[in-house]
Amino acid sequence: MDALPDLIHPETNRIHSTFHQTIAATGRLSSTNPNFQNIPIRTEEGREIRKAIRTQRKGWKILSADYSQVELRIMAHLSQDTALCDAFKQGEDIHTRTASNVFSVPIDSVLPEMRRIAKVVNFGIMYGAGPFRMSQELDIPRSEAAVIIESYFDQYSGIRTYIDSTLEKARTEKYVETILGRRRPVWDADSNNGLRRQAAERMAINMPIQGSAAEMIKLAMAAIHKECIKKKMESKMILQIHDELLFEFPDSEEETLIDLVTTEMEKALPLSIPVVVDYGIGDNWYEAH
Repeated sequence: MDALPDLIHPETNRIHSTFHQTIAATGRLSSTNPNFQNIPIRTEEGREIRKAIRTQRKGWKILSADYSQVELRIMAHLSQDTALCDAFKQGEDIHTRTASNVFSVPIDSVLPEMRRIAKVVNFGIMYGAGPFRMSQELDIPRSEAAVIIESYFDQYSGIRTYIDSTLEKARTEKYVETILGRRRPVWDADSNNGLRRQAAERMAINMPIQGSAAEMIKLAMAAIHKECIKKKMESKMILQIHDELLFEFPDSEEETLIDLVTTEMEKALPLSIPVVVDYGIGDNWYEAH
């Protein structure tokens, strides 16, 4: 936080982060000097920094638009798992639905702790986490974590099939790819070294998902920028933070900008299930998000 004032540009009186296309192997943009993608919302310091990010012009507002559970939606699209796709098509809370399935309880009987566990498992599976890693995340014995993972795959058998086929592709063809066909080499998925093999397997499972999410938001950014120019709008796209886009805009463009941003983000990379964008507005980044 102390370094931020020194980064204010003397001519613009703004802080200009640098975004790199080629640092993150998944294809996500990487922010440096300063890294705006690494400002936590759960710490007091992080919240204060977000409150300090506001519009340059008086009377303007900040719009924050972000994809709702985009990686899980891409997992559903890639795996075509019936239960996961149905949950998204019906607009259910996916973590509550997962908890209901894994713990075999009615959806209205899911306790907050069950949902928390289901959320960790949902995201852990996408990052290739096994029983050991999951037991650490959930602070439970490894044997319990193994049972939860097994129950998860029983309920979402399409995801198990997707993971198995992805790993087989990585072992035989030495690469994995995103929805749009961008490839990443995978050399160690059949390595005799256990640690190298497991790291390669985790990367092989996650890259098509995270890489496709990166493609989706990049396509959206390009389309939004093009439309803003076409419509001669004053609104500006000022930040990209993983699955979130930040804009500053005058009151007169509020409705137009919300419609433009949500429409272009939702249609950027069509999936077989709905893509949902949430948004908020405020005087600063913290209020908007």
